[in-house]
Amino acid sequence: MRSVDERLQEWKPRTRLGKLILEGRISSIEEVFMEGLKIREPEIVDVLLPDLQEEVLNINLVQKQTDAGEKSRFKSIVAVGNRDGYIGLGSGKAKQVRTAIEKGAIDARLNITLVRRGCGSWECTCGKPHSLPFTVQGKCGGVEISLIPGPRGLGIVASETGKIILELAGVKDCWTRSYGSTRTVPSFAYAVFDALQKTYRLITPEEWIK
Repeated sequence: MRSVDERLQEWKPRTRLGKLILEGRISSIEEVFMEGLKIREPEIVDVLLPDLQEEVLNINLVQKQTDAGEKSRFKSIVAVGNRDGYIGLGSGKAKQVRTAIEKGAIDARLNITLVRRGCGSWECTCGKPHSLPFTVQGKCGGVEISLIPGPRGLGIVASETGKIILELAGVKDCWTRSYGSTRTVPSFAYAVFDALQKTYRLITPEEWIK
């Protein structure tokens, strides 16, 4: 598995956005979101968010029936975040576990999103971005989840998977309420990710750059 530094040293941008970043014409990921540009190279995220952390949420053995028999591969679910308002979630399949994790980490970078944080709990009026600004709902498959702003000092009231994703996003205090097949880790993880994406989608660009 290649390290981030090795990937960046070998990086030759193939997209317009990658070339703009390498030339220094775009220097922050906020500019990428403001312009509505699509991230198609994981190295873009590594350059603009050098302090990203990775967490492997789940690894499963999946099998596919072919004419030659059963074909087995590993599937990974990986989350990346800088614990300060950015989170990505991705999946990868490969014959080897390490390769599946690497593919999942690359996919997570391509799905990176901004998370708007705030102090939306009626029990807390500190005004600091320790929680979420409002309640949001997310859904994936048979899983639905609500993320509810919590007061300072509460912590994250969620399952282990939800806690990891929320911590990587920079959320420190939050209630969660989930429905459906919550033991299905991939669906649960993507439901949480869907809810966090909505904190960005439900506001205007003028609001989130403040």
